[in-house]
Amino acid sequence: MDMAPLLLTNDDGIHSRGIKELAQALHQKGHPIVILAPLREHSASGMKLTLRDDMAFSEHPDVEEEIRVDPSVPLRVFSLDGSPCDCVIVAIDGGLGGLTPEITPRLCISGINRGPNLSVDVLHSGTVSAAREAALYGMPSIASSLATRSHEDYSESVSATVSLVESVCEILQDPLPNLGRPDGTRAKIPEGVSNASLRDWFLSGNIFLNLNVAENWNGNFQTVSLGARWYHNATDMLEGSATGVAFEVGAAIIVDEDIAETDCKSVNEGFAAITPLESWPGNHPLGVPREVLRASHIPGKEGLPAWL
Repeated sequence: MDMAPLLLTNDDGIHSRGIKELAQALHQKGHPIVILAPLREHSASGMKLTLRDDMAFSEHPDVEEEIRVDPSVPLRVFSLDGSPCDCVIVAIDGGLGGLTPEITPRLCISGINRGPNLSVDVLHSGTVSAAREAALYGMPSIASSLATRSHEDYSESVSATVSLVESVCEILQDPLPNLGRPDGTRAKIPEGVSNASLRDWFLSGNIFLNLNVAENWNGNFQTVSLGARWYHNATDMLEGSATGVAFEVGAAIIVDEDIAETDCKSVNEGFAAITPLESWPGNHPLGVPREVLRASHIPGKEGLPAWL
């Protein structure tokens, strides 16, 4: 397996267990790693950017030592007092490479998030948005979530994520073919829906992967589409605030429709659900054609996407 250098980020913050345990497992495998994560939690921040405000940037040698397994494998850990997307932009386009010349990432992994990012969650999730931001810059990317809040045992979600990363690393190119998108929309669009063509869509950053690992993982993967998830009683009115009335957002009831071959059903049945997502809106010049997106969801060996 290619021990590709990796960029890790998240929306739970630099001190979250999910990112540290994932980084340690990947570092143990031999991957050079640079982490740039938010200083504090930014869950459900979507693609928020911090404009016209300074963002404090810090290195964390204490976290590095907590993660480090092999002193010979490069590892650097930084935080930014900004959003997940801010972190990705600084990492890829903001000069971080000048601080870490020994690590040139070829894959971005956002996570592991605590809580599911299923169905409509992908529109709000800071975890998914960070992976999408990396893809917009032409870097292949994966968002990873432990699809429950009932526990914080990341061992199974770490195993699932590492397994997916290993499969992705088999197809990564060095250098990345589209990093920074030097040709913009003039870049050659892959033709057809062959496995090679679908790999090109992913390697160019026009498709990225969203992984959700079940609360009690059965050890298997499924490649599936987004499902239908509905949030009811999503706000509470709070009395006694300084203004007299305040509201809190957080659904009391979540209903997943029982639709075959979707992420909600897959996770509820104990699988690790992999969903290829479009990086761009469908009507963007680089939007993924419907037939390509459908083909990207066809499962292959061990439930992974066939094109992997």
